[in-house]
Amino acid sequence: MLKNLGLAIFSLTLLCFTNCANQKQNKIERKQLFNYDWKFSLGDAPEYSASDFDDAAWRNLDLPHDWSIESKSEISNPSQGDGGFFSNGLGWYRKTFFVPSHWEGQKVSIYFEGVYMNAEVFINGTSLGIQPYGYTSFNFDMTSLLKLGQDNVISVKVDNSKQKNSRWYSGSGIYRNVWLKVTNPLHIEDWGVAITTSEVSKETASVQVKSKVKNESDETQKVKLQVTLKSLEGNAISLPEKEYIIPVNEDFVFDYQIEVENPKLWSPETPNLYTAEFILRTEDNEILDEFSKDFGIRSIEFSVENGFVLNGEKVLINGGCVHHDNGCLGAAAYNRAEERKVELLKTAGFNAVRISHNPPSEAFLEACDRLGLLVVDEAFDGWRAEKTPHDYADYFVAWWKHDLESMVLRDRNHPSIIMWSIGNEIIERTEPQAVETAKMLTEAVHELDATRPVTSAMTTWGQGWDIFDPLMAEHDVAGYNYQLHEAESDHERVPSRIIVNTESYPKNAFFIWNLVQQHNYIIGDFVWTAMDYLGESGIGRYYYPGEPHGEHWEANLYPWHGAYCGDIDLTGWRKPISHYRNMLYNDNESIYMAVKEPNPIEGDIRTTSWAVWPTWESWTWPGYEGKHIDVEVYSIYPKVRLYLNDEVVGEKSTTITEEFKATFTLPYQSGELKAVALDGEQEIENVILKTADKATKIKLDADRSTINADGQDLVYITVEIIDSEGIIDPIASNRLQFDISGPGVIVGVDNANLKDTDLYQANHRKAWNGRALVIVKSAREAGEIQLQVSAEGLETETVKIITN
Repeated sequence: MLKNLGLAIFSLTLLCFTNCANQKQNKIERKQLFNYDWKFSLGDAPEYSASDFDDAAWRNLDLPHDWSIESKSEISNPSQGDGGFFSNGLGWYRKTFFVPSHWEGQKVSIYFEGVYMNAEVFINGTSLGIQPYGYTSFNFDMTSLLKLGQDNVISVKVDNSKQKNSRWYSGSGIYRNVWLKVTNPLHIEDWGVAITTSEVSKETASVQVKSKVKNESDETQKVKLQVTLKSLEGNAISLPEKEYIIPVNEDFVFDYQIEVENPKLWSPETPNLYTAEFILRTEDNEILDEFSKDFGIRSIEFSVENGFVLNGEKVLINGGCVHHDNGCLGAAAYNRAEERKVELLKTAGFNAVRISHNPPSEAFLEACDRLGLLVVDEAFDGWRAEKTPHDYADYFVAWWKHDLESMVLRDRNHPSIIMWSIGNEIIERTEPQAVETAKMLTEAVHELDATRPVTSAMTTWGQGWDIFDPLMAEHDVAGYNYQLHEAESDHERVPSRIIVNTESYPKNAFFIWNLVQQHNYIIGDFVWTAMDYLGESGIGRYYYPGEPHGEHWEANLYPWHGAYCGDIDLTGWRKPISHYRNMLYNDNESIYMAVKEPNPIEGDIRTTSWAVWPTWESWTWPGYEGKHIDVEVYSIYPKVRLYLNDEVVGEKSTTITEEFKATFTLPYQSGELKAVALDGEQEIENVILKTADKATKIKLDADRSTINADGQDLVYITVEIIDSEGIIDPIASNRLQFDISGPGVIVGVDNANLKDTDLYQANHRKAWNGRALVIVKSAREAGEIQLQVSAEGLETETVKIITN
């Protein structure tokens, strides 16, 4: 009897264990990264979409992928200077994947964060649809066309052959993440969650949570929704469970209002985040769907009287514009590349970024939330009138609503976003129709999100200025591109106008800062640009005797294939203008020194509109001994003193009257140059530049020593050529060889020289100004990566990276 009872208990235990194991095995991950094991080929053929097409000869790769950056920048490419002279064309991607039988009854969709451009998606040979605009995230339902318990084939046609279609480097391909989504037919819509905060203070905040639940099953069902808010510290607030009967093919929006006591407020200085967790159940408590969304608690206000107010405090916007490329990675939007971009912007002192001129990747916005960077999220570069022969004007009428809704619904829960932008320097801006279009777009945004203002960037190009008053009136905030000198007279004419400087010349940093300081109705500035970028070739360039004259739009300037107007170059190095701008807006940098490049014997260096004079952190100028060189010192102290080899060169004021700058002219002599900040006669801080001796070594600096072994993570390795004392040789241009071993691959090499047309995906690169950059991607296995860097005449150096 006892023996039989023990056997029964054992059998029941085994049955429970087996059922639990099967349930765990059959538990379906709602959102699955779909970046791995794709096939790719350039070219086009009708059979490429067929499920039985033999793609064995195609290239194997993981996403994200940009095929344009793999090509050489060449003068004959039809993308021309706008596209960096890179090739484009048409390509196909295919992926074979298994669909398990236990997915029966589930809704299965494919979600693309971005494909540039003219994407058409097929499943098992049947077209799911198209997405022309290359920056819109989109989703297709595949449920009815999948074969359960079998292999399935997804094919994606990407057509970027019609050139030119962009004024900057776009890249080509599936350049952002792809996800497979599997849900119950009764589920929470991904973009159906809207979390807003109002009446925010340090003591309490009102949080509204809306969640759209959709019933795509074949019967009316009663559902229950449970919502929990959690802070990063783990504190949880459970909202009362609500239930509702949802008919077939209908949806319902659950609406919660909650008061959060002592909220952790989000700001650039304290980017506190919360998570809203949703559990959808049946009437019998069976879990149908689980979903989470990060958000921040913060308040924003805009007014003529007080400017931009965040959480009750006035904030001056010190922003920069950025394009979407990641330098030598092209358009490939690896999560780590997007995060690093935000890190660089924060380090440079920016508190805001304007996304120019398209919606960014999700990873970029998540990094802005997590690290603390204000965002202007921009939809379009143009509307109905074209800027290039095949740009968004071809699609605006048919697609504007779809693309605008995609941006706002996808991005509206990001606390970092403070404004929506609906356009940039619209060509038809003098026409009455432009006013109607702006009204249409603004109303569409407000219908989806009434918590943020709408702006767009305006300029004149000699068409007058007050003529645009009716167009600006259709925006909540007026964006000025290069027209802030009109602000004071505009305020007299239109005193209700709130102004943001959406683009400015780098050289006008002090003028812009001074205006922003003086007038509350000017809420801040976005310099063009925060970072160098590919395409729009030659903007921001300086040029030497014998090189072509003029601005970037006036001539073909190849081998220039990018823009040099950024505060930060393509290796991540901060130019002197970056340090100057940071001193104007922040208090974390007090004194900085750089040397203006002297004119060559042949004649004068010339600058273009977006350029600043080439200025370097260098006191190594062979061939200029005894010749006059200008040294610039930036300081927030009232006076600076300059020493050369311990002898005083002079003292100069650096007050607001001098725009916090002092320029010393002195004959070049090698040795040590030292600038000292003075408070009265007391020396407070100093900065030193030393002349480099002959370069003998290579210095490697990896931004991280450990990365994820997921085939997606990146490590950025800065290469410097130095002398025996560790001083960088700013004239070194050695050809560097990169050799890698272990579970990693080199995915990009760079040196920031936008006239160097060597391939960006290679195992070698010349140094420029003594610097270079290597980007290594992990494999999907743990281990140790070793990168060895060598060059003729220099000691070889190795860096080790652990992948976990």
